Amino acid sequence: MIKRMLSATAFATIAAAPGVAAAECGEVSITEMSFSSAIITTEIATFLMEQGYGCEVTRVPSDTIPALTSLAENGEPDIVTELWVNSAGAAYDKLKADGVITDLTEVLKPGGIEAWWIPTYLVEEHPELATIEGILENPELVGNRFNNCPSGGWVCSTINRNIARAYGLEEAGIEVFDHGGGETLAASLSAAYEAREPWFGYYWEPTAIMGRFDMTKVDIGGVDLEAHEANLDEGVANPEPSAYPPSLVYTVATTRFVEENPEVAELMSNISFETDEMSALLAWKGETNATTEETAAYFLANNKDVWAEWLNDEARARLSNLLDR
Repeated sequence: MIKRMLSATAFATIAAAPGVAAAECGEVSITEMSFSSAIITTEIATFLMEQGYGCEVTRVPSDTIPALTSLAENGEPDIVTELWVNSAGAAYDKLKADGVITDLTEVLKPGGIEAWWIPTYLVEEHPELATIEGILENPELVGNRFNNCPSGGWVCSTINRNIARAYGLEEAGIEVFDHGGGETLAASLSAAYEAREPWFGYYWEPTAIMGRFDMTKVDIGGVDLEAHEANLDEGVANPEPSAYPPSLVYTVATTRFVEENPEVAELMSNISFETDEMSALLAWKGETNATTEETAAYFLANNKDVWAEWLNDEARARLSNLLDR
């Protein structure tokens, strides 16, 4: 449990502050998604609900579609952390329209980020590479390659190829290279960065690698939603350029839970992270080989002023001995 990990990281034993009555919360179920950033959010939220609000929290292993299916069929779990709206699709829309769920917060701000990137050291040496026009004019400076995400199930591969066609990357002498998997895409970036060699390609965040390396987003123009939607089709005849719109990432709860537990719902509506802040947390986790519990403890230990503002007065009093350390 995170309480044990906090003890190991100098918080010692956490108990309710003297004279502060235990909050009445009851049982709460919350998703534990399979991706690292969502697990960290759930870990932090679980600790605050249990220690600050007196909740008995059950964590439910899940992913986006199974969680939404369970909500539709059973009205559970109470809270879904890090729901990627673009992956949820019509199921999310229907649950909202039927009043089953309520959006509590954008848990990642400005959301999930997908973009084309180059290492910042390249921009420092060649400022013109910060734009797609500069890259097209100097393909050799980025190694004459665009590192694409894998084909075969990765929608970003199709989108990137259409953007590349729109800008004429291959005509400019830049190979669009589809990696065999997410691991090889990450490995190519790591190897290039550590050797301070050229690298140009697609990546997303929050991810550990984006927290680890200083990368610059290439300006490929603004977001054109119509063009972006068209670029989802690998057969689009005349693709138009468009940057990726941020993917909305919410924490949602059942409307019933929000009505019955307004104080806890307010807490969950306050738990939010900047996307690059979450990437930095993931990078720290990887670099230190930390567990998810240790990563949550690290955040809590180093951001007391942030999460103290998430709490109501009673919870803040219950956790006052931790906040004062």
